[in-house]
Amino acid sequence: MVRITEDLVRRRAEHNNCEIFSLEEISLHQQEIEKLEHLDKWCRDLKILYLQNNLIPKIENVGKLKKLEYLNVALNNIERIENLEGCEELKKLDLTANFIGELSSIEALKYNIHLKELFLVGNPCTEFEGYRQFVVAILHQLKCLDSKEIERSERIQALQNYPEVKRKIREQEQAYLLKRAREKEEAQRRMQERKDKKQKQIESKLGFDSPDSLQNKENHQAEGDREQEMWRTVEDDEEDDRRFWEEPTPYTPESRLETHRYIAEKRRAKNNIRKSKKSEKPLYTLVTAEGKVLNVNAPKLHFSLKDDEENNQIILDLAVYRHLDTSLLDVDVQPTYIRVLVKGKPFQLVLPEEVKPDSSSAKRSQTTGHLVVSMPKAKEIILTKKKVSTSIKDCDFNSLKKNARRSGQVEKLEVDPCKYSFPDVTKIVQEKERSGQGPIRLQPEKITETKKSYVDFENNEDVPPLI
Repeated sequence: MVRITEDLVRRRAEHNNCEIFSLEEISLHQQEIEKLEHLDKWCRDLKILYLQNNLIPKIENVGKLKKLEYLNVALNNIERIENLEGCEELKKLDLTANFIGELSSIEALKYNIHLKELFLVGNPCTEFEGYRQFVVAILHQLKCLDSKEIERSERIQALQNYPEVKRKIREQEQAYLLKRAREKEEAQRRMQERKDKKQKQIESKLGFDSPDSLQNKENHQAEGDREQEMWRTVEDDEEDDRRFWEEPTPYTPESRLETHRYIAEKRRAKNNIRKSKKSEKPLYTLVTAEGKVLNVNAPKLHFSLKDDEENNQIILDLAVYRHLDTSLLDVDVQPTYIRVLVKGKPFQLVLPEEVKPDSSSAKRSQTTGHLVVSMPKAKEIILTKKKVSTSIKDCDFNSLKKNARRSGQVEKLEVDPCKYSFPDVTKIVQEKERSGQGPIRLQPEKITETKKSYVDFENNEDVPPLI
């Protein structure tokens, strides 16, 4: 039995930030609700309430919704109009395709003075003679009935014929109520028969699967017989299903509820079968009884195994699905094999050489999504150096020497006078004046010249130099 829960109301109140105390409009249609409750306590400010296409048998627990203006309970199992006196602001009421046969219960809407529109199409009461005149005569505030506007002349005529119309309606109501009583008895009888039949089927299955019968079955029947029995049960279920849908039944609240529960039961059975299939994971043989590791590719992925001799390692490239979450991958590297679980399905590969599990690494490609596992080999291999010719070595040594010189000192330009015709700039100054004096210094030269200009100059060695 589906009920109105707080979680359901909050999920349907997303447009109001999931706040239910200030909710003004909510839609609970097609939720298979079997009882109307809690809304008058949780949502006091409701103005619009949609409850169509459910299994509600009675209008109740809405009397405290003082601000409710529109109530839609079409396609339900409602049989009479009641408990709406407290909805003071109710302007529109939709009761389309219900099972209202007590047309006199419409008098309860007299207190809803703001009610302007009423929909009763598809109810048994609409087939009564004088139905429209009866409703128009009782509900003076009504402006529109079944999408048809009520004219003033129609209301005057309905009021004039009210006593006679009322008597006819009462008679038709009594006949309908007797019919409904018979339908309820028939529905209860049919439901009891189905329960007894189901109980017998369960007992027969239990008797068939008792330990003694199972032992006899194992002794006398083969596996093919078991499969045939299973197919028989499936065929029996299909036969029951076909019989249920082809059996003629009257359209009543009980048959509607029974159909709904039958569909729900079938859906539940299918879900249970699906869950059992998911829970029954196939057992993969990864290691034999003798301890031999097998190659297994349960996820059916492409892969490549490369031997990287330069880096002395083995590289596995596993073509994992590009958009698969890395949390669904589990890598286990052992010295002689590697195992990768992809969404619970094992991929196992025996390695050609022993590897170091502790030094191994696994990465995902950002472009392809492939899983790349690098596994260093356990045996280290010493690679021989390549022989280089002496001429190449001399050239390399000379070039290194030159580079070292260039980096250590400033490169100078050397001029060979034999090759070039321009004058030698190194001999601009006379050799006699430069000999023993080192590089040319302009400032000391000027100082000596100024010293020679003084006649009375004496060179006293005890006096320290000025500079």
